[in-house]
Amino acid sequence: MFSHITVGTRNLAHAAVFYDALLSPLGLIQRAVVPDGGPPAACWIHPGERLPRFFVYVPFDGNPATAGNGTMIAFLAPSSEAVDLAHAAGMVSGGRDEGAPGPREHYGKGYYGAYIRDPDGNKIHIAHRGDLLPT
Repeated sequence: MFSHITVGTRNLAHAAVFYDALLSPLGLIQRAVVPDGGPPAACWIHPGERLPRFFVYVPFDGNPATAGNGTMIAFLAPSSEAVDLAHAAGMVSGGRDEGAPGPREHYGKGYYGAYIRDPDGNKIHIAHRGDLLPT
């Protein structure tokens, strides 16, 4: 459905450390970004796949990055253990807890998730969708 998602940052180096820690347990890896004349950026993908991509950029217009009110990015985790690992790694890497890992059955049977804010205030959800697993 998505080609890519981008969030802004005020400190790309710090954001890259945070997202490497957060996304590694989910199987995502950082890939090189080919300069396009724009500001510095970092990008994550699933190994061997071209899309979708997750980008973190210093805003092109030069203004400070701000988190969107009501905006949230949700990453799919392969297991509840991966949710736990990603949340813990994100917390150690500068994130702020917005909802500890745990079952969220009101979202669906087998749903397990956690919420965290990145160092720039963007809200991130890590979700294991047990409700969508084959039966």
